[in-house]
Amino acid sequence: MNLPLNIDFSGKVAVVTGAGGLICGAMARAFAQSGAKVAALDLNEDAVKKLADELKAEGFICEGYKANVLDPEALEAVHQAVLADLGPCDILVNGAGGNNPRATTDNEYQHEAKEGGKSFFDLEASGVDFVFKLNFQGTLLPTQAFAKDMVAKKHGCILNISSMNAYTPLTKIPAYSAAKAGISNFTQWLATHFAGTGIRCNAIAPGFLVSAQNKALLFNEDGTPTARSAKILNGTPTGRFVDADELLGATLFLCDDRSASAITGVVLPVDAGFAAYSGV
Repeated sequence: MNLPLNIDFSGKVAVVTGAGGLICGAMARAFAQSGAKVAALDLNEDAVKKLADELKAEGFICEGYKANVLDPEALEAVHQAVLADLGPCDILVNGAGGNNPRATTDNEYQHEAKEGGKSFFDLEASGVDFVFKLNFQGTLLPTQAFAKDMVAKKHGCILNISSMNAYTPLTKIPAYSAAKAGISNFTQWLATHFAGTGIRCNAIAPGFLVSAQNKALLFNEDGTPTARSAKILNGTPTGRFVDADELLGATLFLCDDRSASAITGVVLPVDAGFAAYSGV
């Protein structure tokens, strides 16, 4: 993978949650290629072990760990394993997150709701609770586990993953949109709370990416955009989706102390212009 920036993270330990997925897997790889010792965390142990094996075969340093970001005891066990294997955390990327069908409506607007479909009134409290826990607590709890290293060193960087949903909520996914807005707010809170400890905290807000999970929602079988996909592209001034690799420049920049030493509390959109466009 060709990196967008030539930044040297040698001697740094980067912990990346959600590293079994498309976005954070690419981030973990970028940190490793930039010289960092990488701890790749995910509930899908096979995915991060495979990533670690691939990076080791290429001559980089990476260990994969099974991690439930909603279990404080399990996170602390992983924290201790990372300390033993790689050393104290310098960079934490909180990438675990996601949505749930139980917290999703079938229609964009209530007046279009059809009998038998899932409307706003059919959203399940358990589904909404799951989405908030996965995204918000899934950011808070790993920070509690790994930021202790940074406080002790009086130095470190936290990068959270927000979303363009945090600026303008998308239809159908109210819980996910609200949870990501919470991540943006929490990023500012952490930046303020840790300001006197030498820790910086920022976030990126990715735009729409095409992945194995959402490809069927964005494209018809013949490869043409679905109606929802066409809406997205029409609402993006550049008229395109974002590639996962296009998040790496912002990621590496914000985590580099030389480049971003005075940047903290910032949520940076990387969305091909989606958040900037009014539609008119």
